[in-house]
Amino acid sequence: MPKLLILGLLAAAAIGGWYLWQNYQIEGLDNVHVKPRAAAPAGSQGPGKAEAELPPVPAGKSTICIATFNFGPLDQNKISKPQVVKRLAQVIRRFDLVAVQDVQARNRAILAQLVEQVNADARHYNVVVPPDADQDVVHQYSAFLFDRATIQVDPSTVYLVNDPAGRFRRPPLVASFRARGPDASQAFTFTLVNVHADPERAAVEVSLLADVFRAVRDNGRNEDDILLLGDLGTDERHLGQLALVPNITCAIFGMPTTTRGTEISDNLLFDFRATKEFTGKSGVVDLMRELGLSMPETIETASHLPVWAEFSVYEGGQTGQVAESPPPAAR
Repeated sequence: MPKLLILGLLAAAAIGGWYLWQNYQIEGLDNVHVKPRAAAPAGSQGPGKAEAELPPVPAGKSTICIATFNFGPLDQNKISKPQVVKRLAQVIRRFDLVAVQDVQARNRAILAQLVEQVNADARHYNVVVPPDADQDVVHQYSAFLFDRATIQVDPSTVYLVNDPAGRFRRPPLVASFRARGPDASQAFTFTLVNVHADPERAAVEVSLLADVFRAVRDNGRNEDDILLLGDLGTDERHLGQLALVPNITCAIFGMPTTTRGTEISDNLLFDFRATKEFTGKSGVVDLMRELGLSMPETIETASHLPVWAEFSVYEGGQTGQVAESPPPAAR
């Protein structure tokens, strides 16, 4: 495997319910290994306290819905429009976990405002942000929004892909999660790789994601359910080296994912033999139709459409739910 990237686990402590940790470091693609970092800073929210504060799991819930949504962008201008924030909150509540891209801000305040609106409907969402979310200048970053009633994050697994060679304009954000409801020994656990490819370098960056996928899968945690999701900047027919990863498949085939309906850019990819929890259900949310918007209102809301896939809350899936063999990604 070419030495294209060095993966680093970077994080800081969770402050006021926001998740930023620093526990492990992964180095090397040819010889990937994990080594502990220093302990989390004093004042961090410990696992026991976080567990005690978890809301109850909805009764009878057997599946979770994971989505990716490029806000395109979420900036101060957009967050200042109550009607837009209300629409975004309405969409986010449809999903248990959303990988979001194109947050353009100097800190986490914009996401805090959005989460506050989402939770105004008696919900329990929180957010995972990258270590560099607080900056002195406006920059662009990705994040995860998740419903604490149905999803639990592993704080020791949050990191950015460290790319000292600058091959990624926006290094992917990685974090591991567990579905709530089943006993921990039976619950679906998975790792998400949140991608926002540079459209001008999409072919190069998407091919590099093959190395990222393998490195995350083989990092010593024994997690075989790796979901690579986000704005890939290309469709399922032009995945380059990523399409050569054994058993890789896409949740979406041939469906436009931009608001104007002109491009296929957003998707979820995973190993269909490993991730048997996939129920075979996936789709693209038509914001105009489902929210009753005009085209100008839809464009005002986001430039991309949410893309989603459904998974069993049980590790290995449940009989009768799992798709037999999703088609492989096009080469």
